[in-house]
Amino acid sequence: MEPVRLLDPEGRLQTDPRWPLEITPELCRDLHRRMRLARAFDNEALALQRQGELGLWLQSLGQEAAQVGSITALREGDYVFPSYREHAAALTRGIQPAELLIQWRGNSHSGWDPDQYRFHVYTLVLAAQLPHATGYAMGVQRDGADEVVAVYFGDGASSQGEANEAFNWAATMNAPLLFFCQNNQWAISTSTETQMRSPLHQRASGFGLDAHLVDGNDVLAVHAVTNAVARQIREGGGPALIEAVTYRMAGHSTSDDPGRYRTPSEVDAWQARDPIVRLERLLDDRGWIDDRYRDELEQECATLAATTRRVCQDLPIADFTSLFGTVMAEEAPPLAEQRRRYSELVASYVD
Repeated sequence: MEPVRLLDPEGRLQTDPRWPLEITPELCRDLHRRMRLARAFDNEALALQRQGELGLWLQSLGQEAAQVGSITALREGDYVFPSYREHAAALTRGIQPAELLIQWRGNSHSGWDPDQYRFHVYTLVLAAQLPHATGYAMGVQRDGADEVVAVYFGDGASSQGEANEAFNWAATMNAPLLFFCQNNQWAISTSTETQMRSPLHQRASGFGLDAHLVDGNDVLAVHAVTNAVARQIREGGGPALIEAVTYRMAGHSTSDDPGRYRTPSEVDAWQARDPIVRLERLLDDRGWIDDRYRDELEQECATLAATTRRVCQDLPIADFTSLFGTVMAEEAPPLAEQRRRYSELVASYVD
């Protein structure tokens, strides 16, 4: 199966009657703006981690089209279960920089109210969110709610037992659930070719899911396919899976060195398919953006980056000393020593 594509890497539109989409200047500018803002935020968060302001960061660099194209095709009331790299999707849902950063600064398990944004907290354990999403979708089904549940995960997570269990449960229960896999080619240092012998969308069909393959760096194709598939699920068509073929341009996390397992030529080849550049080529060719648009967007990105830095540095230093008192009924000497050393560490942060 060839992936669905409406916009090639050179920014040329191509039609696919199976996936109709009204491609307007307004739609393209909106998708472009959201991707640019997501990348500006992501780059600033990376800089903050390198400067010691965040303990860890996992970039979404290169995956903006897969996230923005899909999340904008859902309704605001549709509940979303992310993994841990869905920053572009989170920003599109309205989650604020401070809410996104607080977990990575080590202050909290999560910084936002899932019900407010209809966007669950990040899940760091691979594939754990898939059974959660399946159960939630079964609840939506029993409530008779006009709602689609969407769950994001990566190709690496698809090898976990929880993923296969979720596929089977969702299919047998006919749950209103959209599985959205961002196949970014690498499960940390394990390539897709090493990890699986048959593509995920083929395996999903074996579970009884309506499965689709899309060019994950083509934001228009992702938007069109997600829109159509979500509508089908909403109308009672049962669960579906979209595999978006994209690429993780950065490392798995800021503690990863991708140069140890992939070649510069591979990275260069995927950078030539940059999802933002691809859409910019269309916008330029059609005359849908001008210098004023570019200047205003550059300023908006700069403002977001500055805000991200400010709110991160304004987050208070967390003191979890009280947690040591809830571990054992009577504090053992090793635990007391850990508490003492932790207290000294917290005190060392004070200016």
